Amino acid sequence: MSHAALLWLYFLVVFGIVILPGMDMAYVMGSALLGGRRSGFAAVAGIVAGGVCHVTMGALGVAAVLTLWPPLYNVMLTVGALYIGWMGIGFLRSSAMFLPTSGGLSAALAPGTTFRRALATSLINPKAYLFMLAVFPQFLKPGYGPVWMQAGALGLITWFTQAAVYGALALAAAQATDWFRTKPQASVNAARVMGALLVGVALLTLAQLR
Repeated sequence: MSHAALLWLYFLVVFGIVILPGMDMAYVMGSALLGGRRSGFAAVAGIVAGGVCHVTMGALGVAAVLTLWPPLYNVMLTVGALYIGWMGIGFLRSSAMFLPTSGGLSAALAPGTTFRRALATSLINPKAYLFMLAVFPQFLKPGYGPVWMQAGALGLITWFTQAAVYGALALAAAQATDWFRTKPQASVNAARVMGALLVGVALLTLAQLR
């Protein structure tokens, strides 16, 4: 298989993984619904920054530590699940979570805060580490040049795919904010649904514990 064909195959694999619902997607969607386009794009930037860290760790072989010490994977799953569950409970308890004009949300929706939380969400996402351990190494071939150059090419594909998919999701979700301003009860209901979704993701993550 040529290097170009291998890169296209990698793109298809990454795209299939990115579009699957999970922690990253839920956080981007919630941020965009909460604070509109600006918060949504800040969340996307944080997720992509986390992707940069994942690719860097994969290229350097740091992720191999998880193979040498399997219990660390369960620790990661647990921490990620608790963090996502905590955010979900916050949605469930809120009475106006999807009203972007609510004064109490201004600090929580600051782009810097949203970026940092998205980065943390990405870094504790076990799906990303499983990908780096099981999939990423399969696309690094000695015959195609220095490993760091190959990892860089794979990284660019990963980050572009994340930015495109999550950016489109953030843009679509942000369009709903104006509608929520005129529908307070719909805002509350949507917050409950989002909270239930996040808690569900957390429970599914915990179910993966071995």
